[in-house]
Amino acid sequence: MKILTGNDLGSGAVVWWTGEGWSRFVADAVDVDEHGAAIAAAEEAARRVNAPYVIEASAGPDGPVPAHIKDRVRSVGPTVRDDLALARDPRAGSYVI
Repeated sequence: MKILTGNDLGSGAVVWWTGEGWSRFVADAVDVDEHGAAIAAAEEAARRVNAPYVIEASAGPDGPVPAHIKDRVRSVGPTVRDDLALARDPRAGSYVI
């Protein structure tokens, strides 16, 4: 499974491609398959997202789970303050800095 992520151009928030737009929640992400690069290019050109890129993920019970720890950390929100976190990934252990 491949999903698309980037940062919202206005707020800087980490966002995930839903098939129709962008969401702050990785659970809303859809498999972009081989279309990821084309979607990323179109969305960046339209100035809706900054630095989009395709990542590997696996299907989880609550939606996609990014394969790389970097993107799992990005999916849960800021690590410097627990009160700003969107969620916690119990499989990743504690990575609050």
